[in-house]
Amino acid sequence: MKYVSFDTQSSEETGTTPSTEKQRVFANYLKEELKKEGLQEVELDELGYLYATLYSNTDKEVPTIGFIAHMDTSPDASGTNVKPRIVENYDGSDIVLSDGIVTSVEKFPELLNHKGEDLIVTDGTTLLGADDKAGIAEIVQAMVYLQQHPEIKHGTIRVGFNPDEEIGLGAHHFDVEKFGCDFAYTMDGSEVGEIEFENFNAASAKITINGCSVHPGYAKDKMLNAARIATELVSMLPADETPETTEGYEGFFHLTHISGTCEKAQLSFIIRDHDREYFESRKSEMTDIVDTINEKYGNIATLELKDQYYNMREKVEDKMYIIDIAKEAISAAGMTPKIRAIRGGTDGAQLSFKGLPCPNIFAGGLNFHGPHEFCPVQSLEKAMMTIVNICSITEKTLGQ
Repeated sequence: MKYVSFDTQSSEETGTTPSTEKQRVFANYLKEELKKEGLQEVELDELGYLYATLYSNTDKEVPTIGFIAHMDTSPDASGTNVKPRIVENYDGSDIVLSDGIVTSVEKFPELLNHKGEDLIVTDGTTLLGADDKAGIAEIVQAMVYLQQHPEIKHGTIRVGFNPDEEIGLGAHHFDVEKFGCDFAYTMDGSEVGEIEFENFNAASAKITINGCSVHPGYAKDKMLNAARIATELVSMLPADETPETTEGYEGFFHLTHISGTCEKAQLSFIIRDHDREYFESRKSEMTDIVDTINEKYGNIATLELKDQYYNMREKVEDKMYIIDIAKEAISAAGMTPKIRAIRGGTDGAQLSFKGLPCPNIFAGGLNFHGPHEFCPVQSLEKAMMTIVNICSITEKTLGQ
């Protein structure tokens, strides 16, 4: 609850790292806290990335493992002056956050999965920030717990807290070599028990259409209406392959921006698919559609297509013992492991392709990025014990 009092929204507008200086304020607070709690090699670099170490307490040679969480909160909702409170022993009814703002069971039925628990909620004017300050709290508390329980043997553990995950840049400047881990876990998932090691392959597509403006009364065989052609281009994509019509492992084309006049139009898409072959096919389909427009109207459209990230499964599937350890750790903490595919991206995906296999584990918060976000205290505790268990199981199963 102390952590969420820091406003750490990231911003896509600044072009700096970290994207907002208020993230650095929180990073400095965490730096001092990690030192106070007995961690070593606590380092905050000039870009706002915080690293720390808990040394091994075993005679075995054990792989170094890492736990990672992000310090920023989403730009989608205010993170200023967050006022958290605890609804103790939740009774299953609607939760009144403030006058006129209610988190209802009808709209958020997942509340009922946490009946009898203690829920941290907002006052309805901001997000909570459990994404991902819950992950930070769980990691810090796990490091404290391990020091308080020296009978739990573990290898060297590295902790990493990064800025700017919410704007897709969290892993860009993460120093994997300095982190020095054999594998790691991001604590940035949602519901208890979840493990995620599959995510979308992702690309962006930006299309510019240059038309020809002529007085509409005398436009026959002369005008090229860029705005109208833009809508024609959109109609050429499959109508049933959009975010609002897909789920699970189904991919999509998502129109994120369209603007234009007769003279010029611009469109932005994101392209997503879990399957790499289908992903490449989707990019080819987008290219073919632009080519068709150019053939019809005479080279008026340009396409800028960029890959953003890939499905981390490619880098994890030959190291499935990492997932097995997480599943055993979750079970030992009293939960049923749930393997889920992320319909989005994660810092772990980019880190996996930088050489650090890094699946994602639940942090326990729900309804992220808005005022109805909540986080059960019991979920925080279960995630913390999952981290402790991962460290212990790694020592027992991989230590030599």
